[in-house]
This record gives sequence, structure tokens and C-alpha cells, in this order.
Amino acid sequence: MNNLKQEDHSRSAYWRANIKILAGLLLIWFISSFLLGIVFVKELNQFRMGGFKIGFWFAQQGSIYVFLLIIFYYVWRMNKLDKEFDVDE
Repeated sequence: MNNLKQEDHSRSAYWRANIKILAGLLLIWFISSFLLGIVFVKELNQFRMGGFKIGFWFAQQGSIYVFLLIIFYYVWRMNKLDKEFDVDE
């Protein structure tokens, strides 16, 4: 019975860590795609990067690059978390 409680605790700790990672990454995605690409686009357009206004760049390409980085980070971090909780393949 005690082993079952440990397993339940480990499972819930794993999912808490997973949800914490997901929430942080979703926040970064929201900031880069919605806030920087839509809400603050006029303020960001005052600055240029590579000849393009930064607000335009975030709306067209920057948020996509951030999203790809988020995917790679999530895969790396989840592999590390799986090993930590001994649920890796």
C-alpha cells in the first residue's frame, strides 16, 4: 500500500512539473505572438532590425521562430523530466 502512495505522489509531481513547464512556455508564446505581434506592434515599429520594423517582423516571422524554439525546448526539457522521474524510454 505504501508503494502505491509513493507512485501516486511521483505521478502527481511529474504532472505538476509538466504543467509548470507548459504554462511557462504558453506564456512566452502568448507574449511573442499576441502582445509583441499585435498589441504592441505600433510601439515596436519605431525600431528596425535588418531593414524591417520590429513589430512587423514579430507579426510575420518572429513569433514563428519563437514557437519553433519553444517546441525544441519542450522536447529537451521533457526528456530531462522523464529521466528525472524514471519514465523515459
